[in-house]
Amino acid sequence: MKIILDAMGGDNAPLEIVKGGLAGGRRWGVDIVFTGDESAIREALRACGHSEVPAGVEIAATSQTVDMCDDPATVFRRKKDTSMGVGLTMLREGGGDAFISAGSTGALLTAATLVVKRIKGIRRAAMGPQIPTKTGRECVLIDCGATADCTPEFLLQFGLVGSVYAKKQLGIENPKVGLLNIGTEDSKGTDLQRQTLALLRAADARGDLHFIGNIEAKDAIKGGCDVIVTDGFSGNVMLKTIEGVGSFAGSALKGMFKKNLLTKLAALLVMPGLNEFKSRLDPNKVGGTAFIGISRPVIKAHGGSNAEAIENAVGQAIQVAESGITEAIAAHIDKMQLPTV
Repeated sequence: MKIILDAMGGDNAPLEIVKGGLAGGRRWGVDIVFTGDESAIREALRACGHSEVPAGVEIAATSQTVDMCDDPATVFRRKKDTSMGVGLTMLREGGGDAFISAGSTGALLTAATLVVKRIKGIRRAAMGPQIPTKTGRECVLIDCGATADCTPEFLLQFGLVGSVYAKKQLGIENPKVGLLNIGTEDSKGTDLQRQTLALLRAADARGDLHFIGNIEAKDAIKGGCDVIVTDGFSGNVMLKTIEGVGSFAGSALKGMFKKNLLTKLAALLVMPGLNEFKSRLDPNKVGGTAFIGISRPVIKAHGGSNAEAIENAVGQAIQVAESGITEAIAAHIDKMQLPTV
């Protein structure tokens, strides 16, 4: 198997990307292709102890990069030879089995849609980050991306896609789908949430998915459902809040256990449990998020990814490539058709 990595994407590129890619290749026994500025990639390889390109590693040289400030809608018309664009083209043409980038989310989603294309019948690809829950089982958060043009029909499709994804990726036989809202009552939320609620209930009545109704963020974290459907704004706020709470809790506990000798001794007893808790909230442990609905596996790594995150993203890319999720969505596409607008 061959994994393509955008070596120039993210805050810590290219060194952390290269370091993580090398570690991921060794850990899972896959070939790695780095796309980007060849001299910068070779310099990163030397920093990792490789005077030459090691076996199982390739460099696909490019002359341009996608900056975080670039407009996702136009960047690939102006910049044809980017590390992201070349990597996605390689993926489309069979030059690799999955593509990973820690670059701009908007640019990556736009490029994946334009270059790799969506699964036939899918009107928009969705992101499917997995979030930790109290039960220990991961929950998939499916959001609409751009909030401005998000519609109830899009959210219905994402609920159906998310249900298939949870079955294939998480191994859940009958995933519980919930609609993120500020309350469980039918009257809660905006017109978007209320209209989506009706569509998802109708899909449940047809047997297309297992819909449990509105769900609040606090109940989602407790493990109230397996798939959360939401608009992009609310979903992003929820994800960033989870990350922030995890960071705050870790810092607060660390300070508490450093107060005196007794608390330091207590820390030794509970440290294994605390480390496990911290690990579950650490985005670097997850690695990345798959774009659901794209015809080939495309993984978005966190913009601040370090080498550990990229290594784990390689593992996730392999898992998505082997899961058959694309074929599973295509097989259920008749249930996901939306009315032409």
